[in-house]
Amino acid sequence: MKPIYLKIEGLHSFQERQEVDFVKLCEMGTFGIFGPTGSGKSTVLDAITLALFGKVERALRNTQGIINHNSNELYVSFTFQLSSKFTVERKYKRTGENTVAASSCRLIEINNRLEKVIADKAKDIDQDIIKILG
Repeated sequence: MKPIYLKIEGLHSFQERQEVDFVKLCEMGTFGIFGPTGSGKSTVLDAITLALFGKVERALRNTQGIINHNSNELYVSFTFQLSSKFTVERKYKRTGENTVAASSCRLIEINNRLEKVIADKAKDIDQDIIKILG
């Protein structure tokens, strides 16, 4: 899997939308993620796993406490490439002090700049991602 683009908003330390262009980062070869404790290094990886699998492994019950304390919603979008390009988008809303619920999600296949939604339910996306990634 080749990461292409990541958008994060409302996840852990990222209250405002942040975008990571992996294509640009990889132009010179390898890249690193550096910063002080709490700056969001692990959150970048959390955003990718949340987009792909709908959970953050290091969070209690895989989603508890993942929304930024000053946000009521969370959004992640991850574009990656295998034989085709895919984008996975997931939105969550705060339902309690530390709890969230998925509000929308979709898996999009991109071929020749044409986008086709291949799933728009969390369960279907989870199953399709397993099929796509193996």
